[in-house]
Amino acid sequence: MAKASAGTTNPYGRTGVRIVVAGDRGSGKSSLIVTVAAENFPANVPPVLPPTRLPEDFFPDRVPITIIDTSSRVEDDGKVAEELKRADAVVFTYACDEPTTLDRLSTFWLPKLRKLEVKVPVIVVGCKLDLRDENQQVSLEQVMSPIMQQFREIETCIECSAVKQIQIPEVFYYAQKAVLHPTGPLFDQETQTLKPRCVRALKRIFILCDHDKDGALSDAELNDFQVKCFNAPLQPSEIVGVKRVVAEKLAEGVNERGLTLTGFLFLHALFIEKGRLETTWTVLRKFGYNNDIRLSEDLIPSSFKRAPDQSVELTNEAIEYLRGIFELFDSDHDGVLRPREIEDIFSTAAESSWDRAPYVDAAERNALGGLPLDGFLSEWALMTLIDPAWCMENLIYIGYPGDPLSAFRVTRRRRVDRKKQQADRNVFQCFVFGPKKAGKSALLNSFLGRSFSDNYASTIDEQYAVNVVDQPGGTTKTLVLREIPEDGVSKLLSDKESLASCDIAVFVHDSSNAFSWERATELLVEVASHGEDTGFEVPCLIVAAKDDQESFPMAIQESTRVSQDMGIEAPIPISMKLGETNNVFRRIVSAAEHPHLSIPETEAGRSRKQYNRLINRSLVFFSVGAAVAVVGLASYRVYAARKNSSN
Repeated sequence: MAKASAGTTNPYGRTGVRIVVAGDRGSGKSSLIVTVAAENFPANVPPVLPPTRLPEDFFPDRVPITIIDTSSRVEDDGKVAEELKRADAVVFTYACDEPTTLDRLSTFWLPKLRKLEVKVPVIVVGCKLDLRDENQQVSLEQVMSPIMQQFREIETCIECSAVKQIQIPEVFYYAQKAVLHPTGPLFDQETQTLKPRCVRALKRIFILCDHDKDGALSDAELNDFQVKCFNAPLQPSEIVGVKRVVAEKLAEGVNERGLTLTGFLFLHALFIEKGRLETTWTVLRKFGYNNDIRLSEDLIPSSFKRAPDQSVELTNEAIEYLRGIFELFDSDHDGVLRPREIEDIFSTAAESSWDRAPYVDAAERNALGGLPLDGFLSEWALMTLIDPAWCMENLIYIGYPGDPLSAFRVTRRRRVDRKKQQADRNVFQCFVFGPKKAGKSALLNSFLGRSFSDNYASTIDEQYAVNVVDQPGGTTKTLVLREIPEDGVSKLLSDKESLASCDIAVFVHDSSNAFSWERATELLVEVASHGEDTGFEVPCLIVAAKDDQESFPMAIQESTRVSQDMGIEAPIPISMKLGETNNVFRRIVSAAEHPHLSIPETEAGRSRKQYNRLINRSLVFFSVGAAVAVVGLASYRVYAARKNSSN
């Protein structure tokens, strides 16, 4: 194989490819390595070679290769395992004249790699092709097909001869190619189809290149695409040829306007089937995709710089863009996005964003699973709040036209909000605490417009509910309810900054159950104490759920005592069963908007404040006393000096 000419830079961001060669004793490992490096067959080969380096200009991709030889001795098994774990690709060898070495691939070497959980491309190489018995000629496909069916990690199989110089460089070319242009992320070998994430990425690229948005790539658009990806234009005859190939195989792949999305995807499947994976990978990388077919990290900041008590929100411009997206994909203009329409919005993203926790079922939907505009914007608000980098990535995927960073704003610190006695945010996060069977989940369900159910299911994992809340004066705020299971409170509070992101905490109890009330107040004290200890104090409200049932004895006296002792509002009675919410969600938002109020004070916190006030008063008294003493001393010295001078 001819070596690449100099002058091309490495487009993969890799400093090298590490290829580990392993196999049974006498299967040709070391001879294979020496021959590719020296370009001739050596007379004497040591049992194990030191690391061998092929320079960057050895192959067209211009990425240097380090080849690691391994021992076949049993006592070196641990060292071989460590080398396999560090490999970018593995070459397993067998001897064409020794069938037992081939059998050992499927009974020992490939299972060993799986046991080590090494997930890298594998190249299987039949060495000593020149020694194979001519009377037992069997095709490589016949030999390897059963093994490749069992071990899908095998990328390529090849036979070679170091003595005859047959296909020696090709072994390492295919190994390097499997690392730089892997098949796995792009193509499903079993179904012989492009993988979903690959289809999503290519669809996004197609839409970006379809400048006139007519659903097809014209000759001019195809040429622009070719220049962007490969730095060379297509000749008119080549464009005609491409479209002819597609049209012959797939009639809907080409129409009067040009190459359709179906045709574009077909072309890439064809490239991959013919082994030209580098073509598809070049296209993906030109549009910013990494080996996982997600946008590269350099396009998306891994985190937004902010203090623990700051949050991230979408700007008005970003919200208006999302309103436009909603209207664009609401094909029947009924004000609701059907599940299929939501799927279409995210069809160019790496994956469907809202079909997994915490987003699934977090917003209000209709009986058919449709999402109204408020629900749509609420989901985006939730994603921005808990994972702004993921939100930014999805905005880019769906085609946000401006600078992605301009779509976000970092709010003022909650500590500053308390000092200014007014919150500076449009999205509020409310932690919902309470004992089991208190009615926490019923509160969240009511917030999303869901009907009440008597069927109880214990909440194991945290749940979210997000919706828009209309406020007096015509303003709207987005409220995120985050249900904390009772068993998860200790884990939550083990983190010093756990309350930093909380705007308000709600404590729900079953108003008919004295134990439920007692446990809710214990949780209130725990949370309040944590806030006092860490400096992340939060406003708190108590919610008396199940108001349709008779209250437990002494309920009024107990609630009055706790409210007065801790300096917060009296419990808000609600009944989800009767649909009586008592404006609880509006009251939650109102309390969050005024974060200096409704902050509970524990007995320990009160004592600490009294002690601090006492210390401060003592310091002030000491300062005044010291000042008086200094002034008195100065006056005496003046008096003494005058007396001496008069004498």
